[in-house]
Amino acid sequence: MKPLSIFTRYDRLGASSRLRYFIYERYLRKGGYAPEYHYFYSNEYLQALYKGKTCPCALPAAWFRRLKDLIKIRKNVVIEYELLPFLPYFVDAAFLSRCRYIVNFDDNVWEKYVNIPFLRNKLDKIVRNAAGVIAANDYLFNKVSTLNNNVIKIRTVPDAASYNYKLPKFEKFTVAWIGTPVTYRYLEAFADTLRAMNAAVDFELLVIASAALKPIQGVNMRCVDWSPEVEFGLLCCSHVGIMPLTDDQFSMGKSSFKIIQYFAAGIPPIASPVGENSIIIRDGVNGFTPNTPEQWVEAIKKLYDDSYRSKISENIKISSENLTIRHCQQQLLDFFDRIFV
Repeated sequence: MKPLSIFTRYDRLGASSRLRYFIYERYLRKGGYAPEYHYFYSNEYLQALYKGKTCPCALPAAWFRRLKDLIKIRKNVVIEYELLPFLPYFVDAAFLSRCRYIVNFDDNVWEKYVNIPFLRNKLDKIVRNAAGVIAANDYLFNKVSTLNNNVIKIRTVPDAASYNYKLPKFEKFTVAWIGTPVTYRYLEAFADTLRAMNAAVDFELLVIASAALKPIQGVNMRCVDWSPEVEFGLLCCSHVGIMPLTDDQFSMGKSSFKIIQYFAAGIPPIASPVGENSIIIRDGVNGFTPNTPEQWVEAIKKLYDDSYRSKISENIKISSENLTIRHCQQQLLDFFDRIFV
């Protein structure tokens, strides 16, 4: 078994870390690796963050935990973005110089450092010196390919076997959105559009994030707490999924995971035509990518029709053939085997 140190941003509650690292543990072990996982931010930190609470000691505590874990760093390493957030590159380099490492990106995290001069080029340096780079979407793939010649695109996908799209639908026509209290701002930014959609079609907007979220005025909404135990059933029982985004550099780097979740649940997505969304969705075939509020309204009106929605759902099954853990885990193992000899 090849020892492998995996340094994630979050513990298992963090979606990016859970779905790009922890979810592959058993596949890595079957493939001959002995992964050791080390998270930076704890589940307790995330739970507090989602409740709107911040602790000034959270970052120093995470640094201290990570430094203790780095004492045990292996020869082969995978890192989520960076080792030590908000510290300059030379600190990360002191540890990374002792190993061969792969760096993995699923968000345009460069944006968080753009206004911090001593960190602005940190991620570029990490990418340049990596033995390989994994990018979750085309935007990130193109970005890192200018810095490193050994890059692979591996999407973020759910364990689709956990979904049961044959579950009965909710009695009331239901439009789902899944996310976190932090990303709820995307829905709030689309408040006027959501009100226009709700005026045209009588639906309930099911927000799978936190029951404590403040509903958008003028929209028929139900907010529930997210958990890995409930997300599959709630999505499968819904009729449509939505992914509104603002058109900015950070959103351009998002990996359309919500859409892939909706595909796994067999429900048609309506999503902003930003970044990877326009690559995964073929407008009018397996979902919709409306540009204007009027087009969002037209999309929901079309999908309200059962027969039309069923036709789109059939197309989704074809679109989802390569959006599976089985497909991605083989890509991952092949990439690891080329680098970690």
